[in-house]
Amino acid sequence: MHEIWKRLLDGNEQWATDGRDAARRTETVGGQHPLAVVLGCSDSRVPAETVFGQGIGDLFVIRTAGHTLDTTVLGSVEYAVGHLQTSLIVVLGHDRCGAVAAAIRLVDEGVAPPGHIRGIAERIALSVRRARHEGAVTAEEIAARHTVYTVEELRLWSAVPLQAVDIVAARYDLSRGTVTQVYQPVDRKPG
Repeated sequence: MHEIWKRLLDGNEQWATDGRDAARRTETVGGQHPLAVVLGCSDSRVPAETVFGQGIGDLFVIRTAGHTLDTTVLGSVEYAVGHLQTSLIVVLGHDRCGAVAAAIRLVDEGVAPPGHIRGIAERIALSVRRARHEGAVTAEEIAARHTVYTVEELRLWSAVPLQAVDIVAARYDLSRGTVTQVYQPVDRKPG
């Protein structure tokens, strides 16, 4: 057996038999009622449940490199809002994002990453160009604006009306472990 796979299975066995989460697992077997949707980056250093101090069934988490949107992500958000009645979406970016760095290299140096990673960089490159046009200079400024632009795109592209949903753009600081709000959501429209 692959050594790392065995390590993962051993960790799962320990978690499953620990008992701390057993009651919550039992509570959520019949359905989920998450507090919020968190659309975040796939970066292994940014686990949403851990970062927000939440547990099983508390968050509906969607992770893609650079929190990029596609139809699968939009469908997942629409499911959480439409079927699970979640009324808060958090778009969670972070510092030192590799996907944003790849997009910056693509824009600044014309260096495209290999394979399908290129598609991610090209998607985020739109945010890089817009952020630069609006005066962003550093990678961190660009990453923060990319998070805000993702909020705008969610509202624009969703087939489910999101007027009754708060959407917050936030940033996770890898060194400090803190989350700060990047974007204050506009007041919800009535109805």
